[in-house]
Amino acid sequence: MQHLIDTTLRDGEQAAGVVFSLEEKIRIAQMLDEIGIVEAEVGTPSISRQEEKDIKTILNQGFKFDALCWSRATVGDIMAAKRTGVKRISISFPVSDLQLAALGKNYDWVLKQMKTMIGLASNHFEFVGIGAQDASRANTQFLHQYISNAAHYGVKRVRLADTVGIMNPYSVGEMVNETTQLFPDVDFEFHAHNDLGMATANTIAALQAGIQSVDVTINGLGERAGNAPLEEVAAASKFSLNKDMGINLAQLQDICKYVEHVSKRYVSKTKPVTGELVTSHESGIHCRSLLKNTMTYHAFHPSEVGKTSEFVIGKHSGVASVVNMLEQMGINVSPERGKEILPEVKRLASEKKAGINQTELRDLILKL
Repeated sequence: MQHLIDTTLRDGEQAAGVVFSLEEKIRIAQMLDEIGIVEAEVGTPSISRQEEKDIKTILNQGFKFDALCWSRATVGDIMAAKRTGVKRISISFPVSDLQLAALGKNYDWVLKQMKTMIGLASNHFEFVGIGAQDASRANTQFLHQYISNAAHYGVKRVRLADTVGIMNPYSVGEMVNETTQLFPDVDFEFHAHNDLGMATANTIAALQAGIQSVDVTINGLGERAGNAPLEEVAAASKFSLNKDMGINLAQLQDICKYVEHVSKRYVSKTKPVTGELVTSHESGIHCRSLLKNTMTYHAFHPSEVGKTSEFVIGKHSGVASVVNMLEQMGINVSPERGKEILPEVKRLASEKKAGINQTELRDLILKL
């Protein structure tokens, strides 16, 4: 069954300048558990002994999700993960020529090190997965050899990482189709980055192509332009692919706002799904139809993601939305009266270069 793997506590915290306290990590993990995440990366133990202790404390909270730790392909990293008590590990190997050259390594090193590290990890963990770092820029023949060797050594899952966000939905679909057909007995995971603004689309493409799992973070938090946002992938899966990923969408607002606060990475008001203004409307044509049917200008009902449809009174408003706003304020006016008020509403909004609030609207009609 397809599922999301949240990596807010690992790749999310790798965003430049972001640090979560232990209390914040536990709260994020708790909220992830509550919204229905079934698997989560809880950190990178090799960062420090304190990080090891923090991960152990998170594990001891007894959350329902399967906890996973990330490590490089070194003995030290793997043993650091073992000391936390985690049962699942993902070992990352660079697979592109560019990444290997930067490290002074080659294909032979990857394949030899893979055998050694998988052998070591298999003695200490119930689940061993490996990551193909920079798979999107790797030599295809070597990537296939890498996957084949991993399967031979008993690896449970291979992560295909678009490390610098260079892929597009078509190339993702092609890669997933090719690898799943060549290796039908291997579980694959897709890890997107948002450098070109396609992390959500690429992740949805991977799901559509049949990949078993995809990585996400709350608010898309992550290195550079970030990762695929959990809230966008979960919503797009449900409303665009008709795939329910088991996430309680109505609870997304709370966790997104909390991570925004503790990470100090503030999201746009128009961010898809959870942005402050994504269910707000000003256009008179839109508002008139929305008053009759909320779905006329929504891809999903706002309540499904814990939001409400709101009207903004401003330059583009029509009579229907002004009359409706006044009714909400306890002031009943006729459509004819609304037509008289509307020009003044537009004038004030134009002068302000912004919408007008209820107090300003009240003061305006008292002067007319």
